[in-house]
Amino acid sequence: MSSSVPRLVVAAPSSGSGKTTVATGLMAAFAARGLAVSPHKVGPDYIDPGYHALATGRPGRNLDAYLCGPELVGPLFAHGARGCDLAVVEGVMGLYDGAAGEGELASTAQVAKLLRAPVVLVVDASSQSRSVAALVHGFASWDPQVRVGGVILNKVASDRHKELLREALEASGVPVFGVLRRTAQVETPSRHLGLVPVAERRGDAVEAVAAMAAQVADGCDLGALMELARGAGALPGAAWDAAGALAPPAHDRPARPVETSPPVVAVAGGEAFTFSYAEHTELLTAAGAEAVVFDPLRDEQLPDGTQGLIIGGGFPEVYAAELSGNEPLRQAVAALAERGAPVAAECAGLLYLCRELDGLPMCGVLDASARMSERLTLGYRDAVAVSDSVLAVAGTRMRGHEFHRTVIEPGAGAAPAWGVRTPRPRVEGFVQRGVHASYLHTHWAAEPGVARRFVERCRTS
Repeated sequence: MSSSVPRLVVAAPSSGSGKTTVATGLMAAFAARGLAVSPHKVGPDYIDPGYHALATGRPGRNLDAYLCGPELVGPLFAHGARGCDLAVVEGVMGLYDGAAGEGELASTAQVAKLLRAPVVLVVDASSQSRSVAALVHGFASWDPQVRVGGVILNKVASDRHKELLREALEASGVPVFGVLRRTAQVETPSRHLGLVPVAERRGDAVEAVAAMAAQVADGCDLGALMELARGAGALPGAAWDAAGALAPPAHDRPARPVETSPPVVAVAGGEAFTFSYAEHTELLTAAGAEAVVFDPLRDEQLPDGTQGLIIGGGFPEVYAAELSGNEPLRQAVAALAERGAPVAAECAGLLYLCRELDGLPMCGVLDASARMSERLTLGYRDAVAVSDSVLAVAGTRMRGHEFHRTVIEPGAGAAPAWGVRTPRPRVEGFVQRGVHASYLHTHWAAEPGVARRFVERCRTS
């Protein structure tokens, strides 16, 4: 059980303070010292965990109290951190920022409290000196249940600036665990939805993570940070387990298990489809499937024996020409859907199944057209399944997250996937034959029956 794993939550007063640089640098610096480091990210972000995985050699895992519920944060953490020497949790937005209109729900502060973990506050000190003490005091005292164990000062201009900041913070009683200068080498490129994923810049990302590790190791007191992490409180309860989450009640179990070969579920990957939660593949495997990753940019056929298809999120708009140019695979996907095989597509997967994306031919599974938009659609969603599908029966309630700059027309099919209550009531997505396609990203750990239902449909389709 992993409830006693030393752990830190890396937070900040606001976005843009340097959380990702510091958290990834800490992960890589401790891993370089031979520690098994478990990487975690608060919220629905898919991109930062890719850098975390590069830093630690372990899957980056998300802790989202909105998508999964507060009760699963501890068990999912313990699952990811099992057998590790240290866990580093990168926060989201500002320390106390959560789901809009929901108080502390899904905030870094809530996750820190659920994990009984100390917080290290990363402060962008580039435009302040003595005021840093008031800022830190405010964050440290706002919620007495949140333990701000210390600060790391980022973007410090000079030695004189560093001394002014340290003098100001002496009276606050909050220790300074590190001072970092602005370094162009550790900056990572961004575009319309945030950082460019690791899969798209592997060589440069390796160098960037190495630079983050060197900067953090040089500027932070790793020994003191490890000591702080060891002070995290013990977590009650058992670690999450995919097989356990799928286990039916005792009275529903068959007398003898039926031996069958595992159905092959093809999972889109590569540079164009980088958004996924590690628990999804674990649930598919626990449900009896063989999950096989393929690359729609390069593979001209689906994996041998494919009986189901998962196409998650990513950036098909960046690779539209290449995806369109791989006509043999587009035809294979269309043929699979035509015969009624289970196909689950989220966001990028939805765009790929459309007739066209920005005027370029896609798979044509859905009679819909997709295009880039100037408008960012972002936020958590409360949803209910409108139509019976390969993922859920009508009436199933789930929570999801939208994050895109694209528009599809029409926005829903004759049988919509979801009825969404927030921010305004509407229906969206498509259910037709074995296809479930939607803009919503969901976390299957919150509703493990989704994986079981999908795999069962793969066996019978």
